[in-house]
Amino acid sequence: MRILLIGGGGREHALAWKLAQSPKVEKLYAAPGNPGIAQLKKCECININIDDLESVADYAEEKSIDLTVVGPEAPLVAGLADVFKRRGLPVFGPSKAAAQLEGSKAFSKELMAKYNIPTAFFKICEDIATAKAYVEEKGAPIVVKADGLAAGKGVVVAMTKEEALAAIDEMMADHKFGNAGARLVLEEYMEGEEASLLAFTDGKTVVPMIAAQDHKRVFDGDEGPNTGGMGTYAPAPVMTDILRLKATERILKPVVEAMAAEGMPYQGCLYAGLMIKGDSVKVVEFNCRFGDPETQVVLPLLDGDLADIMLACATGTLDKAEVGWYDKAAVCVVMASGGYPESYEKGKDIIGLEAAASDKNVVVFHAGTKYENDSIVTAGGRVLGVTAVDASIKAARDRAYNAVEKIKFDKAFCRKDIAWRALKR
Repeated sequence: MRILLIGGGGREHALAWKLAQSPKVEKLYAAPGNPGIAQLKKCECININIDDLESVADYAEEKSIDLTVVGPEAPLVAGLADVFKRRGLPVFGPSKAAAQLEGSKAFSKELMAKYNIPTAFFKICEDIATAKAYVEEKGAPIVVKADGLAAGKGVVVAMTKEEALAAIDEMMADHKFGNAGARLVLEEYMEGEEASLLAFTDGKTVVPMIAAQDHKRVFDGDEGPNTGGMGTYAPAPVMTDILRLKATERILKPVVEAMAAEGMPYQGCLYAGLMIKGDSVKVVEFNCRFGDPETQVVLPLLDGDLADIMLACATGTLDKAEVGWYDKAAVCVVMASGGYPESYEKGKDIIGLEAAASDKNVVVFHAGTKYENDSIVTAGGRVLGVTAVDASIKAARDRAYNAVEKIKFDKAFCRKDIAWRALKR
């Protein structure tokens, strides 16, 4: 099997790492990939413009690609899967219409309301006056969300009315997220603990993965601004077997059935961000792809051939695929550039990668790196995802931090309390 993987972050490194383990995969091309992917056997990083959807499909045809796996959300929302399907090329990832589940918060909320899928009360606002009037009426805490894609940063959990009004101005008047903030979704504030439950689906069959929990805030103790994720662990103890079953039966399966009923069958990875309080589970958001950094802890626990499973999703045969999970735990600690998530410097030499990876139960996933003069340097805010697998979350966490200590680059920092919720339990 020849695979084309779209993307070049930590999530894609984890996908490439797992796909390359399949005995059926002879070659994997990653566009654009990263230095971590380039070091994997069977993998080659290629330079094609992934925004030019037709030329990506041309490349897949030229190289006789058997399956294209789309990592990031932007090409899916732009319609990459549609271009492939028109040409009869197997692709793992939802159509442009189905990707609206992530591409438009308003679409997602209206679908959930129509099909009685549990989520927070909400109001869709097309202008500043309506949004501010709603905040004045409802008060705080309240959640302000940009409708469109904002790289995981278009959500403000406003604890005061002033914060909410400022967020509305930032998104709608100052265009902080461009067109993504032209329309807003205002939601009731939900209390509880968040967890992520991802699922494989071919549009009919839904197979949930192991639940994960990530740390969004930049500093220890969940302080500071939101980030793309500073670390994660799986399985998340808050998501008990009973809650996972409930989330599958009341959320994952109903949303896949709803999308089919709306004439937009959903195929690929469905990511549900969930709020758990007691025995209730509600949807915070849906994403149309694997999470980052959740993928870095979920895939090491997958007992199955990822290439087989993904091809089954693309060809409507997921009911015949074998998907199992190891009875272990994984913890990922993100090493970031000083200043992240605000401005940070790039081009810092990274040393100690081999020493960290000398532990066979540790994988260092590259998120923001590049080659420069034969050495690997920093090229992003989130630079590395140091992931360890062990018998328990505590053992995996200790192993991950032990590996983190071996890696050095100027102004590197990480949170020191990844998995604190799990250990507190």
